[in-house]
Amino acid sequence: MRTRRWIFSAVMRLLLRCLRIGQRHRFWPTQKVWQLWLYGRLCLRSLLYNSFTDSDTVLDALFEPVYWLVDHVTRWFGVVFVALVIILTSSVVCIVYVCLLPLILRTYPLPWIFWHFIYGHWNLVMIVFHYYMAITTQPGYPPQQSKSDVAAVSICKKCIAPKPARSHHCSICNRCVLKMDHHCPWLNNCVGHFNHRYFFSFCLFMTMGCIYSSISGWDMFWEAYAAIEKMKLLAKERLQMTVNQTYGQTPPPTFTFHQRAFHKSVVYAWVLCSSVALALGALMIWHAVLITRGETSIERHINRKEKKRLQKKGKVFRNPYSYGPLGNWKEFLGVDANRHWVTRVLLPSTHPPKGTGLSWDTTPCVPEQKTALLAI
Repeated sequence: MRTRRWIFSAVMRLLLRCLRIGQRHRFWPTQKVWQLWLYGRLCLRSLLYNSFTDSDTVLDALFEPVYWLVDHVTRWFGVVFVALVIILTSSVVCIVYVCLLPLILRTYPLPWIFWHFIYGHWNLVMIVFHYYMAITTQPGYPPQQSKSDVAAVSICKKCIAPKPARSHHCSICNRCVLKMDHHCPWLNNCVGHFNHRYFFSFCLFMTMGCIYSSISGWDMFWEAYAAIEKMKLLAKERLQMTVNQTYGQTPPPTFTFHQRAFHKSVVYAWVLCSSVALALGALMIWHAVLITRGETSIERHINRKEKKRLQKKGKVFRNPYSYGPLGNWKEFLGVDANRHWVTRVLLPSTHPPKGTGLSWDTTPCVPEQKTALLAI
């Protein structure tokens, strides 16, 4: 009896062992794939995990190829943009000297001739001077030595060097820039601490010159436009006479090459000046607002995010680099008791801005807010 029971138990154990072995061999590939999937997901999360990741970070990562293409195109086409500015500005100046100035000297009274001569040349000198200075003046760069006396608030992950407050890395110039505002392709240069005033002054005087040209040339523009329409109408009449072969009729009068070139040049100059006045005027007003607030274009984006973050905590955001509207303009223009704004702003001046751009005096604010801003 015991022998039968022992044999039955041994057979059952052997059968269960065979079923277990078959089950292991049957589901072994599935278990292996599942283990690999868990391991790969863990590795991916460990490599890409970031507690600061948000929608902006994801969008930046997705648009990184686009940013790379724009940066390289802007870097190589910067010289083309500068040449385009010089060519367009020179063309308008040539039209004024060749076409409009002789007409002004013949038809305008002496006080208006004096006004146009003085104001036009002053505006032209200010435009050329500030554009040249904005191109040739370096925006300012922090020292590249890792061991320096610069009060750095962070380390640039691309330069691997100390990054002072208000400085940012320019992907086009491939280096950090002090108080960086943006990279301007029309200057082929970054707008930073040492050339920000030249850039804004160029935008201001260029806008003033375009508005002056558009207003003073309004009547000339409509006369030239009417003459061009008349030329088109006469050209159609001549073509119709040629088709109908009415040689006995008197052909309509024709405009000379000088007259056609004169009218087309006036229309071209007025349209170009009006377009630049609208586009550049909007940019100038935007930068004037930023200067009044004591921030740059990059800091505007950072301050908005910081303001929203503090609002969620029930706190009020204050810009530590703002000294009030008047104080911000004095700081930007470098005007103080020893340097008057008339000689520094209304005349060509190469005076540098206040400070070195490596450190900044901050206004009193909440320590948490100040630390958060400096860390960004």
